[in-house]
Order: sequence, then C-alpha cells, then structure tokens
Amino acid sequence: MPGSQDQRMRPAKKATIHGCAQSGDLLGLQKRLQENPSLLNDRNAVMAQTPLHVAAGYNNSSIVKFLLEWKGPEKVELEAKNMYGETPLHMAAKNGCSESAKLLLAHGASLEAKANNGMTPLHLAVWHSIRAEDCITVGTLLEYNADCSVKDNEGMTPLNHLSDGAGSEKLRGLLSRHMEDQRKRKAIETCSEAKAKMAEFEVAMSNIVGLQDLKMQLRRWARGMLFDEKRRSFGLSIAPRRPPHMAFLGNPGTGKTMVARLLGKLLHMVGVLPTDKVTEVQRTDLVGEFVGHTGPKTRRKITEAEGGILFVDEAYRLIPMQKADDKDYGLEALEEIMSVMDSGKLVVIFAGYSEPMKRVIQSNEGFCRRVTKFFYFEDFSTTELAQILHIKMNNQDQSSLLYGFRLHPSCSIEAIAGLIDKETTEKQRREMNGGLIDPLLANARENLDLRLDFDCSDTDGLVTLTMEDMKAGLQLLSR
Repeated sequence: MPGSQDQRMRPAKKATIHGCAQSGDLLGLQKRLQENPSLLNDRNAVMAQTPLHVAAGYNNSSIVKFLLEWKGPEKVELEAKNMYGETPLHMAAKNGCSESAKLLLAHGASLEAKANNGMTPLHLAVWHSIRAEDCITVGTLLEYNADCSVKDNEGMTPLNHLSDGAGSEKLRGLLSRHMEDQRKRKAIETCSEAKAKMAEFEVAMSNIVGLQDLKMQLRRWARGMLFDEKRRSFGLSIAPRRPPHMAFLGNPGTGKTMVARLLGKLLHMVGVLPTDKVTEVQRTDLVGEFVGHTGPKTRRKITEAEGGILFVDEAYRLIPMQKADDKDYGLEALEEIMSVMDSGKLVVIFAGYSEPMKRVIQSNEGFCRRVTKFFYFEDFSTTELAQILHIKMNNQDQSSLLYGFRLHPSCSIEAIAGLIDKETTEKQRREMNGGLIDPLLANARENLDLRLDFDCSDTDGLVTLTMEDMKAGLQLLSR
C-alpha cells in the first residue's frame, strides 16, 4: 500500500481550515472561509491536501457537501492532487468513506483519475476492502461503472490485487461479475460503433467512381480493422495491424489523391493511425539544389507526415530517365523515405504513371519489400466521367464554384456520357480523366451567364445548367 502507515493525514490544529475539515467542525470551517475565501483550495504543509481531500478522507460528508456546493468567487478543485497524486475521491476510496465518495461522484469526480503509482480510486477501495473486509465503497464505485480493467504502474488491475488469495470471496465475486458485465457492454458498444463506422465508410466509397478492385481491398481492410476492435473488446490479445505501404499507378485525374485522403480517414477512423492527415509532396518538396540540402529537407516532410500518410505524387520524378549530371539528389530523397518505412510511424504511398514508376521500383532493392500493395487506376470511361460530374454537382459545398447550381433533368448520365464521347478525343480523356470535370463545369457556368437575359425572372433558370451549357463547356475545353 503506497504512502505512510496512516494515509489519511496528520492531525491538524482545529484552528486551521484543514483541522475543521478533519474534525467535522462545519461551523468552524464556514467561519474560516467567510474570513478568507481563498482558503477553499488551500494546501496543507506536509501532504499538499486541500480541505476537500481531508473531509473526504475522514468521511465528514456534511463538510464535503458544503465544499462542493460553495458559492464563493472560487470553485472547489474536484480533481486537486496531493503529494501522492491522489484526488479527493482517492482519499474517500482508500479510507472506505462511501458517503463522501457518493457525493464526489454525484458532482462529477473522475472515476479513472490516476495517482502517481497509476492507481485509480477502485484500486485503493479494493486495498481498503482487503484490510477492513468491507466492500461498501467498492460497490459504490462499481455502481458508477468504475473500470475494472484499468492497470496501475505495475500492470495490475484491481482484481489482480486479490490474486495472492487476499480479500474475501464476496469482493472477488463482486469484481469478477462487474468486469464480465463491462466486457459484454463494451463488446455490444464496439459492435454498434463498428456498424456505424462501416456505414460512414460506405458513404465515402460511394463517391469513388470505378476502381472496383481497390474498393474491395479497402473494404477488406476496413472490416478487418473493425473486427480487430471487436476482438479486443472481448479481452482477446491479438497482434496490432500495421497497414502496408502502397503504390498508386495510373494516369492523372484517376483519383489517386482522393483515394489517399479517404484512406487516411479510414485508417484514423479505425484507430490504426493517430491522425487522418495526408501530407502531399512532390520532388520539389523533397529535393534540394545543393549537396547536404536534400536529406534535411526530406526529413522535415517525413516528420510533418508522422502519424498519418506521406503521399509522394509523381514519384518517378525522383529518379530521372537519364542522369544528366552528378547533381541530381532525387535518389537521396527516396532513400531517406525508405529508411523510415519500417518504423511504423507513417504510411507511404508512391503515386505516378505506371511505366515511369518502374524506374523507382528498380532504383532501390528494398522497394518491393517495403511497398507490398500495388493498385492500378484505370482511365475513366465516358460513363464514369458522367457519373463523376453528377457526384460533384450533388456534393457541392459553400466554397465550390457550382454551389447552389443544379443540372437540368435532360443532363442524365447517359446524355452527358454521349456528349463527352462526341466532344472530346480519347487522348484528351486519357490525359485528363477526372480532371476534365471541374473546367467543364466552370465553362458551363460561364456559358449559362452568357445566354441569360438580364430581365430573366425565372429563379430556376438562373441556377440550372443545361445540355447546351455542357456542350459549350466541352467545346471551350477542347480548344
């Protein structure tokens, strides 16, 4: 048991506010506070305890109630800590002061506050119960759903302190039943949360057009990670899941950056990554112009990305097609990134055209050992481009150029797909892919403005893009 033999506190003179709190002298304590309200949270000399600590530790519940309801200029510090890091609730728990504990809990005292040795009030209440053979305070804390699985600095749960046979069977049964009930409730909550997270994930997936193989892999990861949460909620000890580093291969506009951002949110949502940030970098963010510049420059970006995803766009530019001179430091930047990929501190995604990315893969013998997932982003069909256009129009936020605008019923997916096929070339679609949609819509809005009459009073017509606008937008884009 931590602390001195008598862990309440040394007897104090009744003339002090701490002495009044110890002896239960409510009138004396009130008088001292009226004379000097700043004594409310005053610390005594040896134990650094407040009057609330003292009153709670001696179960002077009338004084505890008065201090908790004090209406003076200051509020009582409910979570104040003494020299052992113990709060007033710790004091009540370790001295078996159930009435004071109830008052503190009713006013929001933290059940899971930890003392310097990592013990919660429940740990200390169990220690008291072992000595006094009295489970009342333990029962009070459990009524407020104290966590039975919390470990102290020695890795011991409250129940573990009974493993040597100390304590009554009643106490052991009380803790065991409550721990099992908590596990069941936690499992039910985890299952409900997992379903909600999966539903949220599916909504995000619905905004990704095409990429069926990639979406299936993302679903596997999401389900696996959520099932891991459920396994742990049942108390099963399983290996942590570490997401793999990846390569996204494909032409511009095929959704590589968007998928990386979604993946960041997914991995954070299921607790694999501590943040959902995606740090997007290109060669110029990593490579310096002179000897000694590239390493520090790259390391700064790696540090910035820790806890999330480092997305290296156009990664093939780190390895030039032909080495013109000895002053290209792209390989040094790549080696810096490769050196931290086994640390588990971040996920790295390399993105770029399929063919040039072969240079990156071949430039470092450890690349394929570290990058274990390769995803190919195919060019979008005209129908998929039309679907992307509809999704964009249906998900405009207030910062978007098309916020408040809508499509005419004639602008169906089939009609827009046919228009794109007619007004653009295959080469143009291959080079732009989804990047074609934003300028198309911007041009369509400009055409709407050109064809409207200033005397127009049709509010629907003022914000409705038609097939005529779409055609004009594509023709401007083709020029």
